[in-house]
Amino acid sequence: MTAGSASDVADRAHALIDLEALRHNVRRLRAAAPTSELMAVVKADAYGHGLVACARAAREAGARWLGVALPSEALELRSAGDTGRVLCWLSVPGERFEDLISADIDVSAYDLATLAAIAVAARSTGITARVHLKVDTGLSRGGATLEDWPALLAETSRLVAEGSVTLAGVWSHLAYADEPGNPVIAQQVAAFESALAATRAAGLEPEFRHLANSAATLRLPATHYDMVRPGIAVYGVSPGSELGTETELGLRPVMSLKARLALVKDVPAGSGVSYGHTYTTSDETRLALVPLGYADGIPRAGTNVGPVFAAGRVRTIAGRVCMDQFVLDVGDAQVSPGDEVIVFGSAERGEPTASDWARACDTIGYEIVTRIGPRVPRIVAPDRGGQDG
Repeated sequence: MTAGSASDVADRAHALIDLEALRHNVRRLRAAAPTSELMAVVKADAYGHGLVACARAAREAGARWLGVALPSEALELRSAGDTGRVLCWLSVPGERFEDLISADIDVSAYDLATLAAIAVAARSTGITARVHLKVDTGLSRGGATLEDWPALLAETSRLVAEGSVTLAGVWSHLAYADEPGNPVIAQQVAAFESALAATRAAGLEPEFRHLANSAATLRLPATHYDMVRPGIAVYGVSPGSELGTETELGLRPVMSLKARLALVKDVPAGSGVSYGHTYTTSDETRLALVPLGYADGIPRAGTNVGPVFAAGRVRTIAGRVCMDQFVLDVGDAQVSPGDEVIVFGSAERGEPTASDWARACDTIGYEIVTRIGPRVPRIVAPDRGGQDG
């Protein structure tokens, strides 16, 4: 999703992207891990905020690395002119590693088959591939198990000697970083240390060791190693309720989702609202139609619980969220078609945040922002004079 300028604002709805806030967040995260490099994770269209604009802002704030999941994301960054270090970590059999290696992108291997495919691509391009080996320390997702790790190291050593690859990194991912007291964290750190010791014993020394996500960057300094990889915190969303609110963490939300009312009408008491009449008006009241729905990323779980700032205060969605629209019961508030409502934002005016929506819908802030769909244009907010520290 490409972010436009403020003059491109659509009449129906838009997501306003505050790049000053993003730069502030990157600086905050760098301060939390002052001796480590910072990789700003911009996968999934920068968590729904707009890949290229957010990547540039992160670079401006001092992120020397960018992280993406998919090869297409890494190549889009290169097409947009980014020349810094980028790690791409998710591949499938048949991936064209030649394209990534030729574009000077770091790649990741979890197993011998992927490492072999990278080596073939390196030989065909004549370019030494920069590889980050991932070890599974307890998430049981991507990465080699500790049992398979020695074989992966042995083959990496052979390929390093051959000149096909260089070991740019050893990395893993935490399962419980958003729960700082969870004992699994210490278990994973110990497993990571074991993998690093085996790496050294194999005669290999990675350029970077990296383990910390957003939560660990903010709260677990023992996990910082040579580089940290914050994602959601870059966009000003708290990684978890146990860690604190955005304000308590020193973060500023980057996305504000706004819409203009499509219709306002008065209805009598006892009026059923939306599909299934899960909401019925208790008194004569005024209903306001918001032209956003689950096709735009509004969770259907927001039915009768989703908070929206309208007519000066937070109100709750009335009835079921539909594909393209939902309804607010605004009582006797004086509202008109075309008036702006804020679905979520920075809370500066009292509006709910993405974290508030996550609590209402029993999910996480990550899902709230990343699910905002392509029908909602991303608009870069005007610069307020660079006061983003």
